[in-house]
Amino acid sequence: MFAAITDHWLLLTIGGTVGLLLIVAIYDTMQRKHTILHNFPIVGHIRYWLEMIGPEMRQYWVANDKEEMPFNRDERSWVYASAKGENSNFGFGTTEQIYSIGYPIIKHAVFPFPEHKAEYISDDKTAIPCLKIMGQSHDRARPYHPQSVINISAMSFGSLGSNAVSAMNIGAREAHCFHNTGEGGISPYHGHGADIMWQIGTGYFGARDETGRFSLDVLAQRVEANESIRCIEVKLSQGAKPGKGGILPGKKVSAEIAATRGIPIGRDCISPNAHSEFDTVDELIDWIERIAARTGLPVGIKSAIGSTGFWHKLAGRMRERGEGPDFITIDGAEGGTGAAPLTFSDHVSLPFKIGFARVYPIFQAQGISKDIVWFGSGKLGFPDRAVIAFAMGCDAIQIARESMLAIGCIQARKCHTDHCPAGVATQNRWLQAGLDVDDKAKRMTRYIQSFRKELLSLSYACGYQHPCQFNGREIEFSTGVNKFSKLHDVLGYTRDGTGLKETRASNATEPTLVE
Repeated sequence: MFAAITDHWLLLTIGGTVGLLLIVAIYDTMQRKHTILHNFPIVGHIRYWLEMIGPEMRQYWVANDKEEMPFNRDERSWVYASAKGENSNFGFGTTEQIYSIGYPIIKHAVFPFPEHKAEYISDDKTAIPCLKIMGQSHDRARPYHPQSVINISAMSFGSLGSNAVSAMNIGAREAHCFHNTGEGGISPYHGHGADIMWQIGTGYFGARDETGRFSLDVLAQRVEANESIRCIEVKLSQGAKPGKGGILPGKKVSAEIAATRGIPIGRDCISPNAHSEFDTVDELIDWIERIAARTGLPVGIKSAIGSTGFWHKLAGRMRERGEGPDFITIDGAEGGTGAAPLTFSDHVSLPFKIGFARVYPIFQAQGISKDIVWFGSGKLGFPDRAVIAFAMGCDAIQIARESMLAIGCIQARKCHTDHCPAGVATQNRWLQAGLDVDDKAKRMTRYIQSFRKELLSLSYACGYQHPCQFNGREIEFSTGVNKFSKLHDVLGYTRDGTGLKETRASNATEPTLVE
């Protein structure tokens, strides 16, 4: 028999293949779940396979350099090159449509700030500390001074795998920026030494009792046991799904994630859409003050922007009471790293620039905007977008998806399926094994440092020492045919001053140092 198989292996192979295809064809014809497979047996599978890999193939074979969303090829290439320490420059001029409506232009100064006069706070010449201290205005026992204006935004362990979280945390430690935990609680993989912003969402993961309710005692114990926790962010809503709780599919809820969050293994983890600890502005302020008093840490809030009534009430009560959030993170509808219903992603909440511009002046009008540390979030992981955010009033920014790209994400958009091919947004052990923690941590660090380096270069080009000195007069937007308008005219306000000196020389023959 062995000799017969050896002599006729080709015929046997063909026969076996035909037999297998016949079985598949019979199955396809008998099943009633998929019309395409019933009507076109065997061939129909090719259609589903092409549909499955379509997003990845379009990135490389179909879409042009500016077409793919949410990040086009040029944007991804800049992040990848920055993270790898490669040449991130582009040749032969811009490919942007610079006359298109909304296109921003950063206006350089005739006399830039001389790089040789730059003052460095450490051996890392890319370091850009925040100009404000979180919790200082409210006299918190343990105020926090962020050492970087670029930080890693909220992405939960569960949504991301253990290797991805570890790489980001180590990278943040080496880049001296903080790492936001996301609402999924503090995992062992957040424990590599980076400063932690602990996000508390409606599920109160990691800070709840045996019945699933929030526990101030449990939260305080976690803070006391972990010196890396430097501030607490209360998530009211987020850009990807504002007004709706977090979604973690059951297939991603492993035993480890279940233990970290305090939830059942293998079951969908759907956070409530609203907090159970407060229902009014005053109750929110009271809750923040209780947490701050118990832990000594600065406590802030994160929210996407919809109606502004809440913000008017919050600003007014904060001024009257002298209490409330130490920092506010404004998230834009552009953001989103995890699973969300399509309508929420596409149509609920305002984009970052619109939302921030509606909230910040409310606090300016109450005279308390300078007492708050302002964070921006929502597709701000590029120097030009960061400059605009700073010019609008941000003191620092947090970046999420760009951080994922830095450690290897290929924008496959499989985050919600547990089949992330890059091993970033998955709990699959095989897929995660391809993500080398040490290598990706170095990429994370290089991305943050390259980002800050280019941000400093832009600041110097405009005559500034620090990016928060941008205030709207150096930014113009295309607002019509051959028409550009200054940012502060478009916004209707100018951000608070920093008190730092600048070297911009407007209407002068020599650069002068002005406040």
